[in-house]
Amino acid sequence: MRTHRTAGAVVAAALLAGTALAPSALAAPPAAAVTAAAAAAVPFTSATAARTADGGHTLSWASPAVSVTVTAVTSPDATTGVAVGTAPGTGSLTVPAGTLPESGRWYFRLVPDSGSPLVVADRSLGLESARNFRDIGGYRTTDGRWVRSGLVYRSGKLNGLTDTEQQRLVSQRLTLDVDLRNAMERHDDPDRLPAGVAYQVADVVSLGHGVRFHDPALMTLAQAVAAGLFSGSSDLGQSIGYPFMVNFVGGDYAFHDLVTAVATNTSGATVFHCSAGKDRTGWGTAVLLTLLGVPRATVEADFLASNQYTGDPQAVELSWLHAAFDEVDHLYGDFDRYVREGLKLDAATVETLRARLLTG
Repeated sequence: MRTHRTAGAVVAAALLAGTALAPSALAAPPAAAVTAAAAAAVPFTSATAARTADGGHTLSWASPAVSVTVTAVTSPDATTGVAVGTAPGTGSLTVPAGTLPESGRWYFRLVPDSGSPLVVADRSLGLESARNFRDIGGYRTTDGRWVRSGLVYRSGKLNGLTDTEQQRLVSQRLTLDVDLRNAMERHDDPDRLPAGVAYQVADVVSLGHGVRFHDPALMTLAQAVAAGLFSGSSDLGQSIGYPFMVNFVGGDYAFHDLVTAVATNTSGATVFHCSAGKDRTGWGTAVLLTLLGVPRATVEADFLASNQYTGDPQAVELSWLHAAFDEVDHLYGDFDRYVREGLKLDAATVETLRARLLTG
């Protein structure tokens, strides 16, 4: 199934309407960032964990600490596990294959000699049927906090999960699946989920809220085509589809529901996905990470990582993501106003999201 079906569906809707919808004003903007003292609680300025081809792990980090002690754990909340070693405050460790017993996923608890610990993990769960299934945690925010690992995942379609892969999701305490796909995609490739995982639809191109746009659809279409040609886009359909995810009112409802679902799912982890896990899911991830205070450069790097995880070096290109952010600026002036007036997310929901997903 072609992943630019999203763009095609939205453009088809655009051709049916030429009306504009003015955004409505809402109340106060999201609350200010946490204080510097709270941000300093976790002293790490960078940290990564990557699984090697032979099943081992490589860890690296940077912090002002004198030393860091590393423990491998099977849950991001665990405080005890398998001792891995101690290294300098800015350093690295290699965990050779066979050192740790087989597990659905290993997390690594980095404990500095001063300050709070940080938990990191390889982003991928190694699902062969859903190669772009990965954690959106483990990123540092502009105020020095970190997005918690093991709480929110992004993915492509989940119709082919094997029994073993389903059990891996159970081991990660997955309790909610948010599906961004359209009705035809959901019918053709229904998700295959473990028992007990709740299922929610947040269809980005649904016409359930009418065929409405914030700006005249034909104007957005023309501007998107021109921008795509100027940027040398390899797929004009995608260059068109990304700004329409911001301009189309149905998209507002879908991404509102996605953020709200992630913020309020306190019973376990959430996964959200489209078909390939790179376009609708890519913009949804960009929205979530930006709301959490992750720097734009990091948001872009996460977006481009689909080229690695899908095995297709041309799966996404940065100009598409830029087109969506440019549409945000065009319609609203800045991202915060898009959140308030486009997605209609109130300050309480945003603060709930941050409290649940950020350290400190």
